[in-house]
Amino acid sequence: MRRRLRKIAGEERGDSMVEFALSTIVLFSAIFGILDCSRALFVYHFVSYAAQEGTRYAIVRGSAFSGTSCATTSTLACDATSANITSYVQGLAPPGTGTVTVTPSWPGTQPNGSAGSCTTTGSVDGCLVKVKVSVNFKFILGLMPTSQMTFNGTSENVVQK
Repeated sequence: MRRRLRKIAGEERGDSMVEFALSTIVLFSAIFGILDCSRALFVYHFVSYAAQEGTRYAIVRGSAFSGTSCATTSTLACDATSANITSYVQGLAPPGTGTVTVTPSWPGTQPNGSAGSCTTTGSVDGCLVKVKVSVNFKFILGLMPTSQMTFNGTSENVVQK
């Protein structure tokens, strides 16, 4: 009986299967971790790009712009109102980005800090416009330290005459 137990205990038939299973788990966790971090980096860059594009949309459509209010999100000949800027930036979001929050504002100052004829409600030529974009990003892989991150991007520029 002892010989039979020593023979069974000395064999290594299941060792390679267990090693393969453990190494596969580690490998796939690393691959999905890299993919998840790549998605996070993509969203981070998108938020910055979207804020810049929202600001650009506002600065080229100053008070002298002869557009109208937007009928759809694909209409580009629109005045730079808060709703139109928000609609335009949210239309830039690729699928899977998440909820894009856009906050356009007009600080009511010129670039030198003086109030001048600037208002806090619309695109007046020579005044600052500021667009803040934020996206809540959720990791797919549950091994990340936090399950959700918020990426913010802000851009400001002067409304063109």
